[in-house]
Amino acid sequence: MSLLASVPDFPEPGVLFRDLTPVLADAHGFRAVIDELGDAFAGRFDAVAGVEARGFMLASAVAYRAGVGVIAVRKAGKLPGRVITEHYSLEYGEAALEVEPDHIAGGQRVLILDDVLATGGSVAATTTLLQRAGCTVTGAGVVLELNGFGGRTRLAELDLHAIVTL
Repeated sequence: MSLLASVPDFPEPGVLFRDLTPVLADAHGFRAVIDELGDAFAGRFDAVAGVEARGFMLASAVAYRAGVGVIAVRKAGKLPGRVITEHYSLEYGEAALEVEPDHIAGGQRVLILDDVLATGGSVAATTTLLQRAGCTVTGAGVVLELNGFGGRTRLAELDLHAIVTL
């Protein structure tokens, strides 16, 4: 994955940020990512949940390719109406994610997509949100998995697919 960029000391000193923006901006790189994520879970989902923000791009493209809908999993305070919220820890702080359960069909099989897996906090929080909304999470896909943060162990109950592991 030669298009992957590394940005030291972002978003705070001591963190090495892995930036997938160049991969997503490259037509061939983007197509390869979408095809691999879609193929890894083909026929096993009725909707795709994208975790804000780069997960939106991944989920939208995979959902379009599969002919299914998209569920937006947003940062707290970004959705109108009734929401359910899940708080979680990430490698350098705390955060919360929300969904609008009234816009999610209960009983759906949902695939979660995000850009990077580190601690697994955002995927675990998304899994909890979707289950609370009456969905079955059939798997999670990421472009990049970072070793040493425990994400895969934390998500051991999920079928997890990572394109690249560092």
